[in-house]
Amino acid sequence: AAQALGLLARTRPLVVSKMRAAAATLAVGAACATASGFELATFGVRSGATFKFVGQNDPVMIGRSTGTWHVDAAGEFGVFDGEVVNVPSSEAPGFIKAAADGSFPDASSALAGALIFEVRSSTPGYTGFRAAFAAGSVSPSYACAGGGSIPLSRGCFKAKFSVPPGQDFVQIRIPFSDFSDKWSPATGEPTTTCAQDKSVCPTASSLKGIKRIELWAEGVAGKAHLEVRSISVEVPSTPAALRVAARPPAEFGTCKGPVQDGLRFGLSGRTTPDIPVPVDEDETLAEAVCCDSRIKVYAEPRFLYQAPEVSLYSKLEAGVTTFYDSVCGVPLFRAPMNRTLAEFKADTDEHGWPSFRPAEVVKEHVTEDKDGIVYSSCGTHLGSYLPDEKGPRWCIDLSCVAGNPKADASKLVVYYM
Repeated sequence: AAQALGLLARTRPLVVSKMRAAAATLAVGAACATASGFELATFGVRSGATFKFVGQNDPVMIGRSTGTWHVDAAGEFGVFDGEVVNVPSSEAPGFIKAAADGSFPDASSALAGALIFEVRSSTPGYTGFRAAFAAGSVSPSYACAGGGSIPLSRGCFKAKFSVPPGQDFVQIRIPFSDFSDKWSPATGEPTTTCAQDKSVCPTASSLKGIKRIELWAEGVAGKAHLEVRSISVEVPSTPAALRVAARPPAEFGTCKGPVQDGLRFGLSGRTTPDIPVPVDEDETLAEAVCCDSRIKVYAEPRFLYQAPEVSLYSKLEAGVTTFYDSVCGVPLFRAPMNRTLAEFKADTDEHGWPSFRPAEVVKEHVTEDKDGIVYSSCGTHLGSYLPDEKGPRWCIDLSCVAGNPKADASKLVVYYM
């Protein structure tokens, strides 16, 4: 009933926020409902996919970060535990990690899919968790120490992840498009992302021969505890070379082109349209929410930005992050501006969608219609203009502002109907 009311009353901003709340009732679970997969590593004796992980502390002289790794035989899960502290000589956080070497199963069929960790954590607030794997490198351990910053150290791919609070094991999905083999060995942060340069992305050829998997707590001081039941890969039901992103029918399409391939923040993994009205089942969430006029009174699932495979806050840039149009790549919002990052997060958490204030809007590319629906200069539907007691506010779907900058977007290959 609430959804039907929203369809009739989209012109009233107060009701629009109810529609956004209605969208939150949709599941924010696995992004690819038709995907399959297989395990790379498990712990204990429940399967043969078992590799020996070994803990390692920061080898920097007088580094003080300490960690351990052991297997809980009764629960059949690995336990990664320790504390990352600042290196006295640099006043920058060190790292701890656990790593396993071996010949892991061929994962080339999962290139368009993701690496899946089944985990839980008693330190869900820790923001320095990272995963890495070596594939196609000359020396796996050397590559995973250098991150492409020293000669012959390419081929170790790393990405951030976060773990939600809770006592149960959950699946953390990290799209392979989030990984890069060029990252700083001092901080773990990528120096070049896969979205910026395809040469740093994993390839099907490299995924045939994964020789090392690592779990890190890095670049952020604090206690870190992670329990890992399994590591697996998600294989899309359609091979990457044949995947076709459906655009809305012409009479309903509002965008000037297709949604970019390789959206930032893990949004390209959302390959099903999780919205409560019927659309083409081959539309991605971004195509449906951002480009299909039948969906303009609806929003992406509330708190999508907190989904494990998205984890927006862990992927924000240092200082100010620019959010680009998911279709044409023009800049739309820059945050935080004229406020702190904590204030931007609090605003977003209060409403359930990224929320921007006047100083953060790139006005030449953002407009609102008389009903408070927000569009970009490329015709992309972005969300709603919903002022509150603090003043003007743009309540925006992350799916529609997760694009790559225009110069980079031109390099992307997109398959569409």
